[in-house]
Amino acid sequence: MVTNNTPMTQAKPRPSDIVYRAGYARAPARSYMRAMGLTDEDLAKPIIGVASSWNEATPCNVHLNRLAGWAKEGVGAGGGTPREFTTIAVTDGISMGYEGMKASLVSREVIADSIELMIFAHGYDALVGVAGCDKSLPGTIMAMARLNVPSVFVYGGTIMPGQWQGKDVTVQDVFESVGAVEAGRMTEAEQKELECAACPGEGSCGGMYTANTMACASEALGIALPFSASMPAVAGERTELCRWAGSSVMSLLEKDIRPRDILTRQAFENAVAVVVAIGGSTNAALHLPAIAHEVGIELTLDDIDAIARRVPHIADMRPGGRFVQSDLHAAGGAPRVMKELLDAGLIHGDCMTVTGRTMAENLKDLVFDGPSSVNGDVVVPLDRALEPVGTMVVLKGNLAPEGSVMKTSGVKKTAHSGPARVFDREEDAFEAVRRREITSGDVVVIRHEGPKGGPGMREMLAVTAALSGQGMDEEVALITDGRFSGATRGFAVGHISPEAAVGGPIALIQNGDTISFDLPNRQIQLEVSEEELQRRLSQWTAPEPKHTTGALAKYARLVSSAARGAVCS
Repeated sequence: MVTNNTPMTQAKPRPSDIVYRAGYARAPARSYMRAMGLTDEDLAKPIIGVASSWNEATPCNVHLNRLAGWAKEGVGAGGGTPREFTTIAVTDGISMGYEGMKASLVSREVIADSIELMIFAHGYDALVGVAGCDKSLPGTIMAMARLNVPSVFVYGGTIMPGQWQGKDVTVQDVFESVGAVEAGRMTEAEQKELECAACPGEGSCGGMYTANTMACASEALGIALPFSASMPAVAGERTELCRWAGSSVMSLLEKDIRPRDILTRQAFENAVAVVVAIGGSTNAALHLPAIAHEVGIELTLDDIDAIARRVPHIADMRPGGRFVQSDLHAAGGAPRVMKELLDAGLIHGDCMTVTGRTMAENLKDLVFDGPSSVNGDVVVPLDRALEPVGTMVVLKGNLAPEGSVMKTSGVKKTAHSGPARVFDREEDAFEAVRRREITSGDVVVIRHEGPKGGPGMREMLAVTAALSGQGMDEEVALITDGRFSGATRGFAVGHISPEAAVGGPIALIQNGDTISFDLPNRQIQLEVSEEELQRRLSQWTAPEPKHTTGALAKYARLVSSAARGAVCS
């Protein structure tokens, strides 16, 4: 047993040696730990942080304290002393459509910063991170990358679909019901029934929206355990999964396998490949570059587009397809997708993962026979791909010199050209949609909603869902320097960069200007002469900041372009 004054002897000192075992000088720190019931034996072991984004703000996070508790059991069984703490999580679904949504992307940075500071300040040797909502997933993994202590990521799991009028429904259907009611396609009584049925319990939004997308990406990165991305939140197997995460982080600590051994360029290429194969959220084009930035890797929009051009779309997932995440789990989860891609040479098999084995070794013995669902294939073989290329395209042109991003799953047309309907904030565009003022062929422009200009780069799901509910999702196009929810469908192009707040070309669009899109050639063009654009730019003045104090003002001063992941550094 280690006494108060005897430091632990080992080949390579750990952070906790300095904080808790460095002789008599650290007696005050040990005294605090004893106040919480820890003994000499507890303090002699590696100290492991178990962080979760538990809160009662959203069903994505309401159960994470239980998952963290099971992870702590795994840490203890593996010979460590777990210490639990929490971070914030902003719910996109509740903050969607009003000013509160500006906090969402900002929260990613706060989550990463807060986990970093807790681990750094208290000398924890390793980290299990449990997260369940859109920004808490990348925020937690960013902290792991930044800290570079042995780490395992655990997803809180997907919600089960609701049942309404004999079909599976998700919160996407509720968002789209707003437009359906306004268009007279649904009664308010029917909407109330749908509202009460769509979200039956705990877990993250059920389709291949941002949380489920980033969960699949976490497996592809190798920072999460196999099958953890698709397992429903209510699944009984989650107990053992979380315990496995706790014991796995102890194994990583023993082997000195760290996030930067796992999060290599090849791992990020794997993650992009999986995202575009499953019809994942365009938010991945923000979050994967941001995680890569933390390990010194530049993952560009061009990199993402290049991978999307060669990786087929093979998972028939909502919002563009038929199935939800629990269906994917029943079909074999992310490993089934990765096995298809690995066998075709479309992902790297030699990447290390948190199992202590390579991706290829994890997938080696997996066999998936027959259809992946009684209702049809959730995941199809590559020779029967839903689309020959991936579901994310990066468009460039005089309107988006740095790039813009569009999800194409479920989108039938490949070109559009029409007159601009310009709005300087989301609420004004939503009101125009609500009043049925948007007509077939229009290009809705929502600007000053970028990372700096918003600030916070709001998602436009309220607008796109209203258009979908009115049956207009492919009749019109929508562009924004903001972003879109993973639940968005239709001809919607986000992340227009540079943004309006810094004088990007989107700031120069006038009502009636023609905007053209050519998806096969990756073009987005404002049909205005260069001379006229220069004239407009000479008359442009930067808008006053919308926030001058607080977190949003600080974020606006620090944040980079969406084309670089909207990182703060």
